Amino acid sequence: MTTLKEQTDAKIEESRRANPEFMKGVEDVIKQAKDFQQGSNAVETGTQAPGFELPDPEGKLISLPDLLAKGPAVVTFYRGSWCPYCNLQLRALQARLADIHALGAELVAISPQVPDGSMTENAISEMDFIVLSDQNAKVAAEYGVAWEVPEFLVEHMKVDRQLDLEEINNGNGSILPIPATFVLDTDGVITWRFVDVDYRTRSEPEDIIKALQKLS
Repeated sequence: MTTLKEQTDAKIEESRRANPEFMKGVEDVIKQAKDFQQGSNAVETGTQAPGFELPDPEGKLISLPDLLAKGPAVVTFYRGSWCPYCNLQLRALQARLADIHALGAELVAISPQVPDGSMTENAISEMDFIVLSDQNAKVAAEYGVAWEVPEFLVEHMKVDRQLDLEEINNGNGSILPIPATFVLDTDGVITWRFVDVDYRTRSEPEDIIKALQKLS
């Protein structure tokens, strides 16, 4: 079985071959972001995770206390169903969901997309974890992983991919979460995290499993 990193690296190379000029621009933007240490304000391990109450695709509100009442929680932020790297990540997590549940944990994936727009109906039916909508990226901001997308990337999405983030996210056209994953114990304390402003880099499901095993 290929790792998630191997899959995302292959996707990066595919994109680099298809549009090398754009990918160079992406890498320049990411380098600048890392130089400015964007993401360094993400909530640290050993601290209390910010609470939230957000709607699922049917509009039902689900809170962090609701999740923690059942056991540990894995909270992952993703950009949206339009992001191929996010889809790779979500499928990889789905493949290990039985292992996550076996350790007594719940998995919740949060994006800025509006309810019923976080994924297609078919995709939602295939995923057995919780998907929530953080339209204004307020919860992402509380976790320190909200990122103002550079105009270069916003323009690329509009022109090259015909994506209108303002419409997709119900008014939020420029703030997206840095892909990040947090493991919380039943008291809501962050015991493990993965944060990287490079949206092409994601946490390995195996590392999440190992973090949960330490709680059991």
